[in-house]
Amino acid sequence: MLLFIGDAYTQNNRLRAFTLEDGLPQSQVYDLIQDEMGYLWLGTQGGGLCRFNGEEFKIWNETHGLQSNYIHALTFVNDSLFIGTKRGLSIKTKDKFTNLEGPRINKICRIKNQTYLATNVGIYSYEKNVGLRKIKLNPKINTSIINDIVFDGRLYWIATNKGLWKLNAIKKNASIIERHSAHDFTAAIFYNNKVFAAAFNQGVLVLNTNAKSYGNYWISKPLRVTNISVHNDNELWFATDNEGISIVNADKRKHLRNINRKNGLTISHIRKSILDRQSNIWIATSGGGFYKYFQNNFIHYDQNTGLKGNRVYAIHTSMNEIWASNSEAGLVKIDSSGIQHIEQDERLSEVKIKTITSDASGNIWAGTDGKGMLFKEIKKFDSIVIDSSAIKKSKNDSIVKIDTIQKTIYTNHVIDRDNGLPSDWIRTILVDNNTIWAASYSTGIIRFRYDKEKKRLLRVKKFDRKNGIKDLQISYMTQDSLGKIWYATQNGHLGYIKNGRVTHLGNVLNQKTSISTLLLHKDKMFIGTAGRGIWWSDLDKVSVRKLKGRKKPYSDNIYQMIFDDQGNLWAGSERGVDKIELNQSNDIVDIFHFGRNDGFLGIETCLNAVTKDDEGNLWFGAIYGLTKYKPTESTKATIKPRLFFEDVEVAYRSLDSINLNTWIGSDKVLKLKPNQTELSFSYKTVDLDHPNDIEYRFRLNNSEWSPWSAESKQNLAGLAYGAHYFSAQSRNYRWEESDIVTFRFFIDSPIYKKAWFQLAVLAGILMIVGGYALSYIRRVKQKNKEERERLQMQNHLLSLEQKALRLQMNPHFIFNVLNGIKAMGTSNPQRMNSTINTFATLLRETLYNSRKDYITLDQEIQTLKHYIEIEQLMASKPFTYEISIDSDLDPEEILIPPMLIQPFVENAVRHGILKGSRDGELKIEFHTTDEFLHCTVKDNGQGIFQSQKTKTNTDHQSMALTVTRERLESISGKDSLNIKEIINKGNVVAGTQIAFKIPLETDY
Repeated sequence: MLLFIGDAYTQNNRLRAFTLEDGLPQSQVYDLIQDEMGYLWLGTQGGGLCRFNGEEFKIWNETHGLQSNYIHALTFVNDSLFIGTKRGLSIKTKDKFTNLEGPRINKICRIKNQTYLATNVGIYSYEKNVGLRKIKLNPKINTSIINDIVFDGRLYWIATNKGLWKLNAIKKNASIIERHSAHDFTAAIFYNNKVFAAAFNQGVLVLNTNAKSYGNYWISKPLRVTNISVHNDNELWFATDNEGISIVNADKRKHLRNINRKNGLTISHIRKSILDRQSNIWIATSGGGFYKYFQNNFIHYDQNTGLKGNRVYAIHTSMNEIWASNSEAGLVKIDSSGIQHIEQDERLSEVKIKTITSDASGNIWAGTDGKGMLFKEIKKFDSIVIDSSAIKKSKNDSIVKIDTIQKTIYTNHVIDRDNGLPSDWIRTILVDNNTIWAASYSTGIIRFRYDKEKKRLLRVKKFDRKNGIKDLQISYMTQDSLGKIWYATQNGHLGYIKNGRVTHLGNVLNQKTSISTLLLHKDKMFIGTAGRGIWWSDLDKVSVRKLKGRKKPYSDNIYQMIFDDQGNLWAGSERGVDKIELNQSNDIVDIFHFGRNDGFLGIETCLNAVTKDDEGNLWFGAIYGLTKYKPTESTKATIKPRLFFEDVEVAYRSLDSINLNTWIGSDKVLKLKPNQTELSFSYKTVDLDHPNDIEYRFRLNNSEWSPWSAESKQNLAGLAYGAHYFSAQSRNYRWEESDIVTFRFFIDSPIYKKAWFQLAVLAGILMIVGGYALSYIRRVKQKNKEERERLQMQNHLLSLEQKALRLQMNPHFIFNVLNGIKAMGTSNPQRMNSTINTFATLLRETLYNSRKDYITLDQEIQTLKHYIEIEQLMASKPFTYEISIDSDLDPEEILIPPMLIQPFVENAVRHGILKGSRDGELKIEFHTTDEFLHCTVKDNGQGIFQSQKTKTNTDHQSMALTVTRERLESISGKDSLNIKEIINKGNVVAGTQIAFKIPLETDY
C-alpha cells in the first residue's frame, strides 16, 4: 500500500499548540498581546485573564477582582492593562482591578493619547477622572456593533456590522460622517498608506489613502475574517473563523500560503495573530488554545501530518530517500513526493525496528527487537501508461499519448535464529560491500553474507567472549575509513574488529556509564554516553578526553550525534538537540540549543535515530515525531535580553505607589524611614523561547557581583543607614547580557544618628564634662595646694632635722676630746692649745657648712683634715692619712653636699683603724669624669664585716651611715655606694674600701 501525502501538507508544519493540558484555563482565546517585559497576555472566553512566560501560566479571574471571565479585547495604557469584557471595562494596575460596567467591548483602540472602546452599542471613551462615556455620533453608529477603529493620520475608519464609516474626528460634532460601504465589516488595519477593511462575506476592501481621492478595490478572498495583522515583510495575515489563516502579499495582493488543519492546526477558527520581539508568531484560536509558529529551519512530521505514529526509532538515508522506523507500525519512506507508508510485513507486526541501513543496491536492512532482521529487497522498473481517453477520440492516423512511470516492488526477507542468527534482538547493522555485520543485545557480533535466492546465511563468523569481546552487551557499532568495525557496550567498554581479530580496549572512560553512540569524523572518534556527556579521542591512538569548553551541552544524556556540512557537531538528548561549534582542538566554542520552544517539537530524541540526506539536511527521530533541519547561513537572531524589576518590597510590603518602569534608570531615590531596613527585589527577564535558561546576578552598592544563578529575587535585611543602590543583570541561554538596571534608595537614620543631634548631644556632654572637669580641676588644685604646703612643711622639717643631724657630733667623741684637752693642761699645755684651736675650728666649720646645701670640695677637704687631726690627737694608737685629688678641675670649683664624706671617714677610723692590729693608714681619693665626682675611702683596719658583728643597732655611727646611704641614693640613684673588704694575696682581710659617686656639680 502506498500513501501519498503532498509536500503542501508538511512544509509549513512549524506549530506548537498550548492547550488546557499545558495550563491554559480555557481553549477559546479571543485576544493576545505582549507587554513591555515580554510576557504574553491572553483573554479567554470563560477562563479569565492569563499571563504566559513561555513555560507557565498565571491566571486572574472573577475571584481575583476581574469584572468578567469573558474577555474580548486587551491593550496596555502606560503601566495598566485595559481589559474589555462582555460586561464592560476592567483596568489592572499591578494586582489591583478597577471595574467599570458597560456594554461588551470588542476592541480597545489607543489613538492620539485617547482611549476608544469599540462596543456592541457604539463607541465609548475612557478618561481617568470621568470613566466610561459614550460618544454620540451618527444614530446608526451609536446602535451598531463596532468591531474596529483605524486612524490613517487624517481620518478615522469605523468598522461596524452596518458598514464602514469615515469620520474626521470621533466626537459629537464630527464634520465628515459618511458610510463608505454597507457591508458587515469585522476587522480593519492601516498599513503602507492603505486601509485594509475585511467585510465578512465579501472579502477585503483596500483603500488607498495617499491619492487625491480614496480609490478602492476588493480582494475577493479570504472571507469571514476576524482579524488582520502585518508580519514579516509585507505579509498580511488574515485570521478567519473557518479556514485558519490566509497570508497575502500586501503590495501585490498575491496569496502566499495558508496555515490551517493541513499544517497542524486542530481548529480553523482563528481570532488573532501577533509577532513577538523574538520573531515568533503567536496564533489565538477559538477552541484550540493558542499556537506558536516558528519561523526557522525546522520542519516537523508527526501523526497529524502523515506518519503512522509519532515515535521514530530509527532513520536512514538511501538513494535520495529517507527511511524511518515509525512506532511499531513498520517503515515509512520520505522522498520528493512526500511521505509514503510502506506496507508492514505480517511477520514483523507490532515490533520495534531499532536500526536501519542499506547496501550498495539500495536494499534496506533493518534490525528489530525480538524478530531478527528484515532484508527489504527493492526492485524498480518502468511501466507504460496509455491515455485511454486519447484512444477513444483518436482516428486511425492519430498519435496515442503514452507515459512511462517507475514502479517499485518490495520483497521482504526475514532473517532470524531459524536462519542462523545467534539472537533475534538486533542493536546495530552495518553493510560492508556484500558483508553484513549485526550486533545483538547480549550475544556479541555476527558477520555473514546473505544468499537471497536460497535465503540462507553464508560465511558466518561469530565474535563473542571466545574471540575477545569481554562485554557482549553491545550498544552501538560503526565502521571507520580503514575498515575497522568499532563497537561500544552498555558497560562503557570499547573495542574494534580488524581482519577478523578483536581488540578489546576495555573501559576507556573509567566511568560507570553506558556508551550510547559512537561517531567517527575524519580522524577523530566521538563517544556519547548515558549521563556523562561527550568524550573524544584520536582514532590512531585511543586516549579519551571529555568534550569541554566555555559552555556545556544542555544534557549529559547523549542519544545521537551527527556532523553537519558546516562542521558543527549535533547532539540529541532528552531535552532536544544541541548544535556544538568546535575549534581545531575540539574545544567547545559555542552551543546552540533547540528544544520544543525553538521548533524542535519531537523533544526527546531516540537512540541513534539521526541521519543526513544528500542535500545536507539533518533528520532527527524523536518520541513525538520526525524533525528535518535545513542548515542555512541565515538563522534566527537572538535579541539582547531586557531586565525589569517586577516588584520592590519594603518591610515585606510591595511598593504599589510607584511605577517601577519609569523609576528604574532615573535619578529618583526612594526615601525610607529608619525602621525600613528590610528590602526585597524581584526582577525578571522574559524569554518566550528559553524561559528556563535565564540567569541573574546582583550586587549592592560597589560590592562584587554575585555568581550567576536562576534566582530572580533577593532579600536584603539589616541594611545600614544612608544611600544605597541595588543593581541586577540577566543573561540568556546564549550568554548575552542585559543592560544593568539599578534602583536607588536612601534609608534615613534615626534622630540619634543625625549629625545635628549628635553635635547637640556632644555639646551638652562637653558642657557637662567641662563643668565637671573645671570643678574637678579646682578641687585638684586646692588639694595639690594643700599637699604642696604640707610637703613644703614636711620638707622644711626634714631639712631642719637634717641640719640638726649634721650639727650632731658623736658625744663620746666630744667627751674624749674635752678629757684629752683637760689632761694636756698639766702635761703639755702647748699641745692643749693646738688641740683646742683645731677642735674649735672643726666645730665652727661644721656649724657653718650645715647651713648650706653645697660647699666646695676644697672646704670639705679642709673640714675632713681638721676632723682627722682631732681623731689623731684622741686616738689610742697612731695612724696616718692621705687625701689625693685627680681632676682637671680646681677643688674650689667642684661643689659637694656638706657632711657627706665625714661619716665614712669616722667609720673607717673608729671601727677600722683603731680596732685593727696594724699601724693605721687612711686614704681618701677624689677623681672626676665628665659626669660624676668619685670618692674612695680606704683603711687597713679589721674589715667592715668583722666590725659590724660587734656594733649595736643604736650605734650613732650606724645611723649616720644609713642616713648618708639614703642621701647618696637620692642624689645619685640606687647602687651608687659600694662597700667592700680589701683582701690581700694571702686571702686575709687587709681593710675596707668605700666608694661612691655623685653627679659632678660646679659653681660656673
